[in-house]
Amino acid sequence: MNTKLVESLLQVILSLSEEERSLLEEKLFFDSSHPLTHDLMQLTQYDKVFDFLYNEPDLYTLEDGEPI
Repeated sequence: MNTKLVESLLQVILSLSEEERSLLEEKLFFDSSHPLTHDLMQLTQYDKVFDFLYNEPDLYTLEDGEPI
């Protein structure tokens, strides 16, 4: 174990401003294994993967079903 490195990192972290610490926490604890909703929305919008739906007939209208 590199104790000196850990101690040095601790000193640097403690010297950070509150804003810098928040940014560091965000970077450290952000779970990037899952894409963000916004990223998925942009991907589907620009990838044109769902463009086929524009050619689908309108099967339902506002008059269908029971009002909520």
